[in-house]
Amino acid sequence: MRLGVLDVGSNTVHLLVVDAHPGARPLPAHSHKVELRLAQLLDEGGAIGPDGVDRLVAVIREALQAAEDKGVEDLLPFATSAVREATNADDVLERVRDDTGVELTVLTGAEEARLTFLAARRWFGWSAGRLLVLDIGGGSLEIAYGIDEEPDAAVSLPLGAGRLTAARLPDDPPHPDDVRALRRHVRAEIARTVGEFSRLGAPDHVVATSKTFRQLARIAGAARSAEGLYVQRELKRASLEAWVPRLAAMTSAERAELPGVSEGRANQLLAGALVAEAAMDLFHVESLEICPWALREGVILRRLDHMGPV
Repeated sequence: MRLGVLDVGSNTVHLLVVDAHPGARPLPAHSHKVELRLAQLLDEGGAIGPDGVDRLVAVIREALQAAEDKGVEDLLPFATSAVREATNADDVLERVRDDTGVELTVLTGAEEARLTFLAARRWFGWSAGRLLVLDIGGGSLEIAYGIDEEPDAAVSLPLGAGRLTAARLPDDPPHPDDVRALRRHVRAEIARTVGEFSRLGAPDHVVATSKTFRQLARIAGAARSAEGLYVQRELKRASLEAWVPRLAAMTSAERAELPGVSEGRANQLLAGALVAEAAMDLFHVESLEICPWALREGVILRRLDHMGPV
């Protein structure tokens, strides 16, 4: 059957269309995404303003039309941290439902971490052993660890690249004092969670998902996306540590010239790099592998699991 996943994230609204059935690997058929940056549209009171809601409704309508054009039979719509944490979330969800007919399921941070972990587990298989999975989104950082398909520990922290950039790095290029303050903040937040994972033992394999990690791996020398999903891509901590001060000295326009960095994400790449560097350091990770599957694939896999065999 043809499934569609509508992901209303902190950076983008992304429709992923796949051909899938229980027991088979989901095959991507179409991708439609618009950079909305909801995490950066919150007002001082933490609400998504009227213009932001109008834009969200318009983008969802576009995605619905794309889903119809591609023959989607079942649409799985969900929202993550930007909507979840908006002070007017209920009003936003009601407006979306009234104007588009879409009932957005708002995932908790822990659900995001668990579903992303499921996707990574299915991608790497049981032979990967104990997995530590890191995911940096626009609004939050998810960390999950475990040996089965359900992680033994899963947390979500308010350390998304878009959120941190908007709140703590107002200048372009950023002021060194702001960079140092953000570095301290990120490390203090992550350090509070390390003990919960350390007691479970060292992971056998560390993997990372998300656009932020893919871009960081690419500028550090990993293969281009054009070379395919099955090319192994790694990010070494030493390479990342060398890149952080370089990124801090660049403007957003200069970062956008780096290989694999999109213009829309260039401004938040430094914040994402600081989060990635802190997580790898505090969890004693020397190298991690980039996983092509993430939250959207986890949602699809969970849906197929609930369908059962045909």
